Amino acid sequence: MQQTELIPNLFRTEYRKIVTVLCYLFGIEHIEIAEDIVSDTFLLAAELWIVKGTPANPTAWLYKVAKNKTKDYLKHNAIFAQKISKELKYTTRVAESIELDFTNQNIADSQLAMMFAICHPCIPEEAQISLSLNLLCGFGVEEIADAFLTNKDVIYKRLKRGKEKLRTEKIKIQQPTLLEINERLPTVLTTLYLLFNEGYYSSSQNTTLRKDLCLEAMRLNYLLLENDNTNSNSANALLALMCFHSSRFEARTNQNGETVLYKDQDTDLWNRELIDKGEHFLNRASQGNQLSKYHLEAAIAYWHTHKEDTKDKWENILQLYNKLLQIEYSPIAALNRTFALAKANGKTVAIIEAEKLNLTDNHLYYSLLGNLYTDIDNTKALQNFRIALTLANSHTDKTIITVNIDGLIKKEKQKPTLGFV
Repeated sequence: MQQTELIPNLFRTEYRKIVTVLCYLFGIEHIEIAEDIVSDTFLLAAELWIVKGTPANPTAWLYKVAKNKTKDYLKHNAIFAQKISKELKYTTRVAESIELDFTNQNIADSQLAMMFAICHPCIPEEAQISLSLNLLCGFGVEEIADAFLTNKDVIYKRLKRGKEKLRTEKIKIQQPTLLEINERLPTVLTTLYLLFNEGYYSSSQNTTLRKDLCLEAMRLNYLLLENDNTNSNSANALLALMCFHSSRFEARTNQNGETVLYKDQDTDLWNRELIDKGEHFLNRASQGNQLSKYHLEAAIAYWHTHKEDTKDKWENILQLYNKLLQIEYSPIAALNRTFALAKANGKTVAIIEAEKLNLTDNHLYYSLLGNLYTDIDNTKALQNFRIALTLANSHTDKTIITVNIDGLIKKEKQKPTLGFV
């Protein structure tokens, strides 16, 4: 790897590790100090490696410099050092006694502790996702803004408020107790679920960023599985869901970056290894009596890794949606359930169910009706597609709807007309 690529790559993978280890040791209230130390470490790397060349083990070099910079900071900031000494109960000089632990186990422990701190109930959901991207995944403000399709100022303020909330509420970065795990694990899983969705369903045209978001959500989810106390059935089900969805990532867009609908996807681009891993984690999730929304969504995603368009497949998906809506209702799940109903029992039945939803502010609702009415009543299909087009915001959605409209118009023009001779 060239040096121009090496440092940005190391920044993405190692920045988050060093920051979380420092915060794990010193506390979230000193996060700015931790970030400054790590930023200075990478700045020094950029300056020295150009002149002296890349060290044999760049990661070890970064860890060593971060340790030395931390000790130097403690030596030259007596008030901070005294406070740390008191909080950590050091009896000797702090700068000499501290030994930063960058073993894989301590890094994992630090990130798990940070994850549960970020997902404290006092932190708003949007801030939890942004903080996770920033502190646990190493994403910068500009990247997070791109993922959320918003501007940098919004993300900067969100991160600032989130960090301030962690400080004012005196949230500790420590290994969660069993009680805290029971209380916060659902929130942690929700945050990872939403983080993954930001990558998988994002309207951002930055494919690399979207893929990185998904991979980071999967990495953090796997941290939960590596810890006996957080290795729950729901966590395994969520990772299974992520694996199944990620397996079709390459097939969801064409060479021009345009969305490829499920029915048109090239199955040769589906990742068989990820499908197998999804089946593995779903089997692990099925041990016991617990049934979460992640189990049901993972099972639905599992059936979508079977390309065969059979009635049995869609009947299974329909029944899973029925159970999912009983556990947790959502308009999108209801729309998807209606699509499965059409595939299993026909469009006529599905139209009746779809119109009961009456989601008149949702472009997906009108897109669904447009598809359902196609070849049954093409005039109504066109009406619904045109309403959908006015409600859609993203370029991707507008493109798909426009293709459907153009296809229907062409079909109508090709119809034979009756005339008198």
